[in-house]
Amino acid sequence: MPTKDEIFEKIQVALIDALGVDDDEVTPEATLVGDLGAESIDFLDIVFRLEKSFDIKIPRGELFPEDILTSSEYVQDGKVTENGLVELRNRMPFADLDDFAKNPVVQDFGNMLTVADMCRFVESKVEVTQ
Repeated sequence: MPTKDEIFEKIQVALIDALGVDDDEVTPEATLVGDLGAESIDFLDIVFRLEKSFDIKIPRGELFPEDILTSSEYVQDGKVTENGLVELRNRMPFADLDDFAKNPVVQDFGNMLTVADMCRFVESKVEVTQ
């Protein structure tokens, strides 16, 4: 069972390898897209690396719910609807969506997911020791 520090360190390594960033750039507050420059294609690599590092299975769309962000049921005029926000909160309990909810522009979604969110996600998938 990994500790929270060990989880962060493994996520940091995965992001350094997947995105070609320096270790000092991968802080808990860093956003994957805005700060670390992740693109949609990188998310597949990140998921693969996390699955391998933690011996977990991450179903498609669980960590990065692109299906919600591209659905006309949840997006209108480039913004996530109230129902879409409810669905995002249900699917992403590990992420703080409060700031995004104030102006839920789909294009800005990638700028809200942080390294700390990823740590909370992995912590929810594995047993953590304190």
